[in-house]
Amino acid sequence: MTILNFDVIIIGGGLAGLTSAINLAKAKSKVLLIEKHTYPKHKVCGEYVSNEVLPYLESLGFNPFEFGAKMISNFELTTHNNKSISANLPLGGFGMSRYEMDFQLYKLALKNGVEVFSDTVSNVNFEGDMFHVETKLNRILNSKIVIGAFGKRSNLDIKFQRKFITKKAPYLGVKIHVSGDFPEDKVALHNFKGGYCGVSKVENDCINLCYITDFEAFKKYKDIDTFQNEVLFNNSALKALFKNSKPEFEKPLTISQISFETKNPVENHIIMCGDTAGMIHPLCGNGMGMAIRSAQLASHLIIDYLQGKIKTRETLESEYVKHWKKTFNLRLKVGHTIAYLFRQDWLAPKLLRLLSWFPFLIPQIIKMTHGKPMTVK
Repeated sequence: MTILNFDVIIIGGGLAGLTSAINLAKAKSKVLLIEKHTYPKHKVCGEYVSNEVLPYLESLGFNPFEFGAKMISNFELTTHNNKSISANLPLGGFGMSRYEMDFQLYKLALKNGVEVFSDTVSNVNFEGDMFHVETKLNRILNSKIVIGAFGKRSNLDIKFQRKFITKKAPYLGVKIHVSGDFPEDKVALHNFKGGYCGVSKVENDCINLCYITDFEAFKKYKDIDTFQNEVLFNNSALKALFKNSKPEFEKPLTISQISFETKNPVENHIIMCGDTAGMIHPLCGNGMGMAIRSAQLASHLIIDYLQGKIKTRETLESEYVKHWKKTFNLRLKVGHTIAYLFRQDWLAPKLLRLLSWFPFLIPQIIKMTHGKPMTVK
């Protein structure tokens, strides 16, 4: 059996995995990315990205607007009883589907010399200061570094006995693309009882509708259509969007067992990135930006480690944890708090009325869940 050796193995080919792979390959590291799915592929995702990551993406050679991404500068929030408020986004963002964005980043990774295996990792062992990775296709792979970018929930989380995996994961996500009328410069968050739906345009003038709800509440209804008719459509903005548009998917995409429990950025010496390291509530709308930013943090430290600027693995891991917490801890806390408050159906309209009296608070809250434009080394 052939054993292959790499500087870095990345498990998972989403935004965090792909951007870290490109960054590391540009620094002349020998990089392998392992992704179980083939590209392109749709994913359940809000598909709005904060402009904070644009400088970093451009440094990697990726310009989302070359592929039709929509510039977004306005924000709308509605409650389940049809109260609404609008504001300008302090930094702005863009709308781009995971189908297109992941695919283009994948092609850029290949162009930069990243090796990509379509396979599933079955086990990772750390021994003798090296990682030994086994896959379902019976590959044996060695590397100095492993990055975990395998998403919200994986069999590897169970294998590594990560603490969050034993706790409740009570949320269900549903996504569909539709064609219809919606301002391309706006991202909207429409609340309904038990959840909220993000809306924004992506390339090809498609509208992305992605909502999250409590699975126990969803189970009371026989199917997605019934749930939407009886729950979502009490929000008149959502009803109008769904009723006056044409579905572009044969059926909605779904994902269950979503958890927002705290995770450790390093587990078993594996550097975790993106949703694997921590998830912000979709109500705050910046999960894609967080994934990309965490990849930048990890990649730059790993490059310093491989080049001998960081002397020990222990220092690498502690520095990553420190940088990750400094960058994301406040965002996650604010996200949890905002999501909790808006889940209280009686409270959400009162909060919206308060924000309408003091509109200057909205940009401040948004800033607390987003970062400043990323500096590029």
